[in-house]
Amino acid sequence: MSKYYVNKFLFSVERDPQLLRRYTENPDACVSTWEQSIGPRLLNNEVEFSTVHGLTDEERRALVDHDFVALFEMGAHFFLNLTIFIGIYDEPYAAKQGPLAFQRLFAEKLQHWRGSDYPSVET
Repeated sequence: MSKYYVNKFLFSVERDPQLLRRYTENPDACVSTWEQSIGPRLLNNEVEFSTVHGLTDEERRALVDHDFVALFEMGAHFFLNLTIFIGIYDEPYAAKQGPLAFQRLFAEKLQHWRGSDYPSVET
């Protein structure tokens, strides 16, 4: 897994309200656009680009599908993984099922990891 690149995606999209909206509404297009134009940029630099990193097919599919369990299992940083999907799902889940409904679902879907070592986030 290119953990750095997945985490860079989670971090940069969660911090940008327009990108987060695009990721919510059309994840396939957002992931593709991000990977081609935003991801290769060096941090805070509009001129220099890197060709070192790229998403694997598995990573791309997990991001497009909003598959936070697969991302966790591949070693995406837990906090980044949780916060981006809270940004997407917290309000709709809370409106239907009450406060912290999405967070409870997130925890429930990761129950199979109880007692196991946390996946490495080392890049």
